[in-house]
Amino acid sequence: MATAPTEAPQAVQTVSSRLAWLDALRGIAALAVVGEHLTTWAMPWLRPVTFNLGVYGVLVFFLVSGYIIPTSLERHGDLRAFWIGRVFRLYPLYLAVIALVLALSWWIPVREEVPRDASSVAAHATMLMDAVGAGAVLNTMWTLSYEMIFYLLVAALFAAGVRDGRGLLPVVFGLLCAGAALAFSGAPLSGAWLAWSSLIVFAAGLACVISGRGRTAAAFALGVMALALVLLSSRVPWFGAAILAVMFAGTAVHRWERGSGPLWPLGLAAALVTLTPLWALNAGWWWVQPEVWALTVVLAGVTFAGGLLWRSRRVPAFLAWLGAISYSLYLVHLPILLVVMQLAGEMRWAPLHLQLGVSAGFLVVLLPGSWLAYRFLERPMQRLGRRLVRRYAGVARPAAT
Repeated sequence: MATAPTEAPQAVQTVSSRLAWLDALRGIAALAVVGEHLTTWAMPWLRPVTFNLGVYGVLVFFLVSGYIIPTSLERHGDLRAFWIGRVFRLYPLYLAVIALVLALSWWIPVREEVPRDASSVAAHATMLMDAVGAGAVLNTMWTLSYEMIFYLLVAALFAAGVRDGRGLLPVVFGLLCAGAALAFSGAPLSGAWLAWSSLIVFAAGLACVISGRGRTAAAFALGVMALALVLLSSRVPWFGAAILAVMFAGTAVHRWERGSGPLWPLGLAAALVTLTPLWALNAGWWWVQPEVWALTVVLAGVTFAGGLLWRSRRVPAFLAWLGAISYSLYLVHLPILLVVMQLAGEMRWAPLHLQLGVSAGFLVVLLPGSWLAYRFLERPMQRLGRRLVRRYAGVARPAAT
């Protein structure tokens, strides 16, 4: 019987240690999103108003994804392995949380923004809810739409042989962000047909990529669809383009760190993304007011830069652990919070000791609950995905997530 090389465990441990700072950033980002929702409901006196804590956490998440995903795909060089890994990484917990929300819908009504027809199923099947103008069953799930859009674009660029060694992609999306803000006050396209047509293209395209039949053409078609959805049918086109600029900024930082790209384009991209609310036709929310949005973007960038500077040092174990369970923490916290809100009632004007006690109780339930979801759902499905990759894609090394 063949055995694994003795160096393999050490190699895995080295990769894990080298990427621990990314886990720490994921942990910080997840805590920020949880903090935004918890303080909004229970402790408004603790909620910052000079920047948006939740958007800050989301931007840190996106920088981390941009940093690791494209280079991981390029390193392993296999689109089929990439998509098998992504599907088993994202969908099991996502579908389980949707099932939980629907099971509780008799008690906690589903959001009004969710279409009450089959197009909602189509939108959720692709994770492209926000990109096709449909509400998600949990409002935190809007970020998964842009995570999926990013994967589709990265896969298309990989298939086309584009590596962006000059770091221009964040600038391109920064310009698209600035232009969309001037051109569109809302999505130019809308309707249930977007969910259905994107599902057809998504399913057919991934089937071709995974089967190997017309893989390059399918990956390119999926990328074109993703770009069109962001600019023409996402809820706020300039904001979608801004998110992609942030994610590709993470990629540009990785290339610069490896000596294969310049850093200056990041400054231009950051300026475009930060200043866009000054002229955006659709920028009425408090957290995209110029000063609030600018501080949020700057804090996310500083946090990511701090993690990068810390990457060769030991990361606090608690933050690394939070990073490991961050996807569960991100998706599970809101259903738990909604249940607690139903049980505890309005807390914004409750006595301080009750606010603190209920908040602490929520965290006592949340952290073990997120770990259980990670331990018994996320990890087993990720292992299954890796087994399929080894069997059908010929990849023997674990991919970074």
